[in-house]
Amino acid sequence: MARLVFLGRLEDLAGGAEREVPGGALGMVIGALDADLAAALGGERIRLALNGTLVADRAGIVLGPDDELAFLPPVSGG
Repeated sequence: MARLVFLGRLEDLAGGAEREVPGGALGMVIGALDADLAAALGGERIRLALNGTLVADRAGIVLGPDDELAFLPPVSGG
């Protein structure tokens, strides 16, 4: 199983910080999630880190067993 990690406001939307999912192409993995969460994860400003490395191209991501994909929302400050 692959692990999804949700940071910031995405953790609240996902109902927890992590979720175990079957591996596969990123589009399939996100498509199997709740529609509101899937829409938030697909946002242009959400950055991804696969196994600790930031990823620029989402199109080529295929999650395998033991992979960890973190979703990083934009940071705002004041």
